[in-house]
Amino acid sequence: MNQRPLWGSVLLYLCAALVVIVSVYPFLYTVTTSLKTGTALFSTSLLPTNPTLHNYVTLFQGKQPFGTQLGNSVMVATTTVVLSMLMAVTAAYALGRIAFKGKGLLLLAILAVSMFPQVAVLSGMFELMQALGLYNRTLGLVVPYTVFTLPFTVWMLTTFMRQLPKELEEAAIMDGCGPLRIIFQVFMPLLAPALVSTGLLAFIGAWNEFMFALTFVSDDFNRTVPVGISMISGATAYEIPWGSIMAASVIVTVPLVALVLVFQKKIVSGLTAGAIKG
Repeated sequence: MNQRPLWGSVLLYLCAALVVIVSVYPFLYTVTTSLKTGTALFSTSLLPTNPTLHNYVTLFQGKQPFGTQLGNSVMVATTTVVLSMLMAVTAAYALGRIAFKGKGLLLLAILAVSMFPQVAVLSGMFELMQALGLYNRTLGLVVPYTVFTLPFTVWMLTTFMRQLPKELEEAAIMDGCGPLRIIFQVFMPLLAPALVSTGLLAFIGAWNEFMFALTFVSDDFNRTVPVGISMISGATAYEIPWGSIMAASVIVTVPLVALVLVFQKKIVSGLTAGAIKG
């Protein structure tokens, strides 16, 4: 009688350990490789025998402006999230709380836009960037990033907005609150978990985006980190600087891991709130 639960627990822990190993090992390998130089990069040992920060120092002292590109990514991703969330929360209020004809069709259209692959709109987006004078400008990337981020954030926040108590909105209207005041003073505190989880996913998408950043920006000083990592070169044309690439990957990954760890409770609350009705 007691053997089946025991075997079930053992199997559960084995599966959990397998998931952790598969998930964590690539990042662990990246960290340890970033601490190796020279022939040690070709060693089969996972842990470096003589760890060094040479690769990290080289990144910021080399000919490539990695520090500037890192700042560009922070600026573009943060601006994209702020603009997307401001527009998404107002759109979600209209789609989730106001009844009007064609609302279902509009929601389907928003969902359909989010399904378009980037390459399908690349040429049209390039023409738009040229017409707006945003080509080769770092902040210009906010436009295509917001275009692809907004449908996702609107769809997610609409789901959460529908679940807020109707009585709370009616009480605010009786007190003389307008739509904007209801959104930002009444609903926003209740939407905090949803805003954090949705905003973090939007930030990760903008932070990791590669195709638009490669196509719409040609100056190294205006590029973002994902493109910057792909442009890291060695001392000669035949050298692949694995140590520097791994160090750059660690630097790019650490902020995302830190954000998830800091906001993990709100992320879990936001994701689970969307599955609970009432």
